[in-house]
This record gives sequence, C-alpha cells and structure tokens, in this order.
Amino acid sequence: MNCKQFNSISLEEVLLSLGYLPTKQNEKEAWYLNPFATESQASFKLDKRFNAWYLHSEGVGGNNTDFMKKYLNTSVNEVLDWAQKQNFSSFHQQEQHFKKSEPNYRITEILNLENPNLKKYLRERGLSPKIYDYIKEVRFTVGEKKLYAIGFENLSGGFELRNSFYKGSLLKKDVSILNLDSNIRDISNFQAEKIKAVAVFEGFMDALSFIEMQRSFVGGILVMNSIALLTKSINHLKNYSDINLFLDNDNAGIKCKSQIIKSFPEAKDHSEIYSNYKDLNEFLIHRIKNDKAIKSGKQSEKFPEPYKLEVIKQEPEIRNSYSFKMKR
Repeated sequence: MNCKQFNSISLEEVLLSLGYLPTKQNEKEAWYLNPFATESQASFKLDKRFNAWYLHSEGVGGNNTDFMKKYLNTSVNEVLDWAQKQNFSSFHQQEQHFKKSEPNYRITEILNLENPNLKKYLRERGLSPKIYDYIKEVRFTVGEKKLYAIGFENLSGGFELRNSFYKGSLLKKDVSILNLDSNIRDISNFQAEKIKAVAVFEGFMDALSFIEMQRSFVGGILVMNSIALLTKSINHLKNYSDINLFLDNDNAGIKCKSQIIKSFPEAKDHSEIYSNYKDLNEFLIHRIKNDKAIKSGKQSEKFPEPYKLEVIKQEPEIRNSYSFKMKR
C-alpha cells in the first residue's frame, strides 16, 4: 500500500477501526473528541468532502497519513505497514468524494473449534488444545467466497482472524482482555479491578503462546490487536498494578514498549526471554522444533502437559525468568 491508496480510504472508517465515534455529524463534516489527548469538548473535525482532518485545539491537520503518523508517533513507512495489515472495507480514487461503503463480508457461524485444518494450523504454531477455550471457529463470507478461520474476540464483539492463508479482522477493532484468575471465559463479564497482574501482547498468537507455556500465572491477558490501539490499551492498563510486557522485537513493538513504560515506569519488559526472535510465538515454535530434532523416533502430535515444563527445565535462564514473572 502506498500513501495515495491509504489516503483514499475514508478517514471515518480509519477512526472507526480505532474505536472512535463522532460526537456530532452531518453530510459534510463530523466532530470527534481529540484522539491524541483527553478533552471534554470535541475539537477534532473531519471534513467528509475532502477526507481531511483539522484539530482546532492544536492547530494541526492533514490527510490519513498525517493522522496516523501523529497517532502512532512513527514514520510514513511504518504507517503504511500498519495500514497494509488492516481490513479496510473500501479503496477510493483520490478525486472521488469519500463515502463510507457497505462491508462485503458476513459472519455466517461462530462455533467451538472443530475444523481439522485449523487444529493443524495451531499445531504448526506450537499450540495445543490447552488454548481452545480462548478461541472460536468463525465461518464467514467475503464477497462470494466462503472462508473459515480461528477467531479471537475483542471487547467490542469483533474478531481477529487467522488461518494458514488468511489474516484479517471482522467487525469493530478493539483490544481483547482475558481473565486467567478464574473459570470465567466471557470477556464481557470481565472485571479488571479484581485483577492486579496483567500480561500485555500485540497479537493473540503471542497471547496464546503465553497461555500454552505458563504454569501458574494468575492475572489478566491484554491483547492490543493493533499498535494503533496503544492509547486505548494504556487506558485499560490503568486498572492494573503489575504490568508485564511481551511485545514484539521490531521497531513498532519497541516504540509501543517505550510508550507504555513512559506511562507506567514500573512495567516489566520480558522481551529478553525471546530476544533472538521476532515474538513469543516464533520463540515457542523454535523450542518445539529444536526439541523434536534432539529426540529420536516419531514425535506425537499431542502436547502432554509436562512438555512445556521440560522445555523450561532445559533452559535455566528461561526457567528463572518465567518463575519470576508467573508466580504471583
């Protein structure tokens, strides 16, 4: 995706994907509370005719790229990388007026995980049935095409979707929060104020990898689902006194980590555990492949409970780190 393509997307749709709704609007314009700071009266104006924004409280404005550069506090290249990973419903030519189009997707069924192809995909990502309670099988259509994927629900009822050939999201974009402190799995009933510790991840595959490997962690799991939801994630983290970060080891992840630690100086960074890998899931996959290479004979497709403990015992430095952060 280039700047012209990204700037042709309705900014109204971009704002909606970040969780922002207008306080008032008409056919020509919409007003929002400042996405960059806290305010009580809307000062962010979206001109629908030109797909441009202006923040009256700061005297700045521009196009989609300008907005996301400021929102993410990053470069144009990283903005375009973020935009490429999103699931915006439409692209428009620059000379067109910008109108919100109807989404071309539809969820047809939400089930407990059944599809053998999805189970195989999870095994390839190092994940066992231990994590099945935290995901769904989502069947949906995009245009005329019927698809199915692993679905990870967020706080707004939207889903992050993954399978071996598809990566996207459906419905409203938002953060996801899980509770590992009880048998409650319904995130809509989750009460963060009862939980003190939280583990933070960018994507849900890393969160599931953490659940797969952890032994005795008691607390919450917060998944950002997009670095564009950093501000919203920080607002949720105010509910916790013990913040543990497991963010990606790339530029975007490092910047997110820096922003969170700036807001919460006591937050703990655990990325050194998987410092030689992009993220926690890549680390988990490597450990499993390494273990298979050492063993002789055929490796079972099942992942017995002692398996992860055995991996941790083989790596003293990993064992010590995990014991430190997971026993509360």
